[in-house]
Amino acid sequence: MSNIVLAITGGIAAYKSAIFSRLLVKVGFDVRVIMTTGAQAFITPLTLQALTGNEVHVSLLDEQAEAGMGHIELAKWADLIVIAPASANTLARLAMGMADDLLTTVCLATTAPVIIAPAMNQQMWAHPAVNLNVQTLRDMNYQIIQPASGEQACGDVGAGRLPEPEELLAEVLLFNAMQTTPQLLAGKRVVITAGPTVEGIDPVRYLSNHSTGKMGFALARACVAAGADVILIAGGKVALPTPLNVTRIDVLSAKDMLIAAQQCVDGTHIALQYLPEEDDEHSHDHIHEHYHEHSHDHAHHHGDCDCGEENQHAENVTDDNVKVADIFIATAAVADYRTEEAAPQKIKKTQEAMTLSLVKNPDILATISLAHPELFVVGFAAETQDVEHYARGKLLSKDLDLIACNDVSRADIGFASDDNAMQVFFSERYEHDSIILEKASKDEIAEQLATIIGETIWQRHQS
Repeated sequence: MSNIVLAITGGIAAYKSAIFSRLLVKVGFDVRVIMTTGAQAFITPLTLQALTGNEVHVSLLDEQAEAGMGHIELAKWADLIVIAPASANTLARLAMGMADDLLTTVCLATTAPVIIAPAMNQQMWAHPAVNLNVQTLRDMNYQIIQPASGEQACGDVGAGRLPEPEELLAEVLLFNAMQTTPQLLAGKRVVITAGPTVEGIDPVRYLSNHSTGKMGFALARACVAAGADVILIAGGKVALPTPLNVTRIDVLSAKDMLIAAQQCVDGTHIALQYLPEEDDEHSHDHIHEHYHEHSHDHAHHHGDCDCGEENQHAENVTDDNVKVADIFIATAAVADYRTEEAAPQKIKKTQEAMTLSLVKNPDILATISLAHPELFVVGFAAETQDVEHYARGKLLSKDLDLIACNDVSRADIGFASDDNAMQVFFSERYEHDSIILEKASKDEIAEQLATIIGETIWQRHQS
C-alpha cells in the first residue's frame, strides 16, 4: 500500500490529523486529503496541502475535478482510506450508505479497505445509536480503531478521544503489514520473553545486564503481522511501548519470568483470562481491537502480590477458557545468577570490599522446552566468541527447534544498536542448513525470523 486517502471530518480532534498526515508522508505514503465542511471549521485545507504536498479535496461538485470524474478517480487511486477523526454524523451516513458529499461517495465507490477512527464526546460514543452504527460498519468490513479514553476538550472524561497521531500511524503500519505479510502464524499463540532480568541485592541495588528488549519487541510486532496471537513477557522494567495487538506482562526477576512463562504457555496466566461477555461483545471486532479492548500492559510483578492467589485463580480456570501456546521464543537476557538472599535493608558502605553470595537462576528456556515437547521452541544466544559452537551446544542440550545467534561483541549490532545480524541453526530433525541473516534493522531481522519460524513449523507438520 502506497496511496492513502486521509479523510478529516468535523471535530476538535482534526488538529491531530495534520500531524498524522505528516507522519504518513515521512514513512513513505503518498497522501491525498478529503476534508468535510465541518473539518474546515477547525483546520484549513492549506495546512493539509502544505503538509502532504497534494491538493486537498473539499467538494463533491467541484467542476474542474468532476470533469474527469474526480471522486471515482480518487476512489480508484486509494490503496487505503483512513477517516480520522470520524464524527458521529459521518458514522451514521456511512452506515446508511449515503453519498451526499465527497467522503461518503468515495467510500461507496472504492474497493480499498477503509479504517475509521471515531472521535466524539464520551456520552455520544456510548449512545445506542452510535453503537448500532459502529456495529453496522464492522459488519460491512470497515475497520474500526477504538477511541482512546481520557479528558476531552469539553471537560468530560471517558472514551471518545482520537488516539494520538503516533498511535494512528502504528495502526496503519500494522494493518499494512498484515495485508502484505504471509499469514504463516495465523491461529498460533506465541509467547515471547524480552529484555533483561533484575535480581535484587537490597531495596536499592540489583544485578542486571545491558539488554534493551528491542529484539524481543520487534519479534512481537513481526509475529502479530504474521497473524499470531502474541504474549510478551518483558523483564527488567523495559521502557519500550507495547506493540499493537500484544498482551504484555511485566516481570522483574528470572524466577518471576519463569512463573509467568509457565503460566502463559499453559494458558492459565490471569492476564489471559477474559470474561465470556467480552468475547461475545467483540466477536465482530477487527484485527486491532484486542489491543484496545483488553488490558495490554499488565504491569504485574510477582513481588507485589501473592503468587499463591494467582495460582489459585489459574486452578479455577475451566478447560474451555484455556488456550495453550504453540510457540515459545526466548529472547530475554536472563541473569545466570542471583543473590542467595537479598538484604532487607540498604547495605551501608562501611567496608572497603563487599562479598555477595550468588546462586544459580533457573534455566527458563530449558525448563519450558523440556516440559513441553509439543511446543515449538526458539532460543537466542548472545555470545562474544565461538558463536556457532555455543549455539549448537544450547540447541542440543535444551532440545530446541531452532536457535538464533548473534555476536554482541560487535559494536554495530550490540545491545544498544538498532541493528542486528544473526545466524540461525536448526534442530537435526529438520535437516536444514543454517541461515545467515545479514546486518539489518532489528525489525527487518524480526520479520525474517518470523518467516523462518512459520516455514519451519509447516515443515514440522508435514513430516
